[in-house]
Amino acid sequence: MTAPAGSFYIGLMSGTSLDGVDGVLVNIAADGSPSLLARSSRNMPLELKRELLALNAPTDNELHRAHMASMALVDLYAQTVAALLRDARLNASEVVAIGAHGQTVRHRPDHGYTIQLNAPALLAEKTGIDVIADFRSRDMASGGQGAPLVPAFHQALFASAQTRVILNLGGIANVTLLEPGWPVSGFDTGPANLLMDGWCQRHTGQPYDSEGCWGDSGKAHQALLDWILRSEAWFDAPPPKSTGRDQFNLAWLDTRLAQFAQRQAQHGLTDAISAVDVQATLQMLTACTVTRAIAQHGLGQGTIYVCGGGARNLALLRKLQSQWAGDVQTTDALGVPAQDVEAMAFAWLAWAHQTKKTGNLPEVTGAAGGRLLGARWPA
Repeated sequence: MTAPAGSFYIGLMSGTSLDGVDGVLVNIAADGSPSLLARSSRNMPLELKRELLALNAPTDNELHRAHMASMALVDLYAQTVAALLRDARLNASEVVAIGAHGQTVRHRPDHGYTIQLNAPALLAEKTGIDVIADFRSRDMASGGQGAPLVPAFHQALFASAQTRVILNLGGIANVTLLEPGWPVSGFDTGPANLLMDGWCQRHTGQPYDSEGCWGDSGKAHQALLDWILRSEAWFDAPPPKSTGRDQFNLAWLDTRLAQFAQRQAQHGLTDAISAVDVQATLQMLTACTVTRAIAQHGLGQGTIYVCGGGARNLALLRKLQSQWAGDVQTTDALGVPAQDVEAMAFAWLAWAHQTKKTGNLPEVTGAAGGRLLGARWPA
């Protein structure tokens, strides 16, 4: 079935930050342009967050635990869908499909696989709406990274006569470079919220650094920042490139901190770096890796439009601005709420699947060609 002009789709996203589920209801026109009708979010229950974090690494009885976590996640998805339908005063039968990303617990393009926990058949049963999911595996099967997938949507939504950089600050940061007259490019740039959130949780007991205030009260340690940038080869790897918690996590950070302390001691420097200064350094790490990666592709100005949960980290946005010659704004300035962009992308990818349009950009992911992404679970 081909979707008629002006069709309703739902997009669901739970990202690497593990802060919750974001859902949107959009009306997508025949040309693929979306209009946001309703949004809803659900916080991630602490027990489920802990379990999903644990499943990011080998653990006991993980096959059973992964399936149980998938069903718990789908409960949140179904609650989000119900809220969207209620707020928009729509019936389930009026929605063409749900695009459900699932929760990434492994992303290993170096081994040719990626895993997003999900239970799309259960979601279709609970909502009475067709579900389109498993968006990444077809791109990866054709030699791609399976990520990032949002640049095609960014192109459809944000391309203009001006150069624009769309920066998604989730657990991982990724950019889409939109330059008139040039092919779209996009790639992950490194860690964003996942390191800052984890460090904040460890040292303050808070799940995240609200508006970046704690980190902003410290001072970035330049020597530590330089050491991290030099010691991690991934930062200088050319695109196509993507990453996740497999690469960047608190164990990775602890190793860098220990190596740096040992190096300092060899030079007779024994002063410890405070936890808050490490947080400030992590903010600057994200800002530097983003702007360096963009500059490596020939861009040194233009406006960066930020979306994702990190758009609320005001201290991080100021550090980005300090490293960038152009402006730094959120996508709200373009009429699209920063918190909703990624969920809208998966509603759009569901539309692309429904209308038999390729959803990936081979020049971004490294796939052998354009591919129809996702698989369908009928209601």
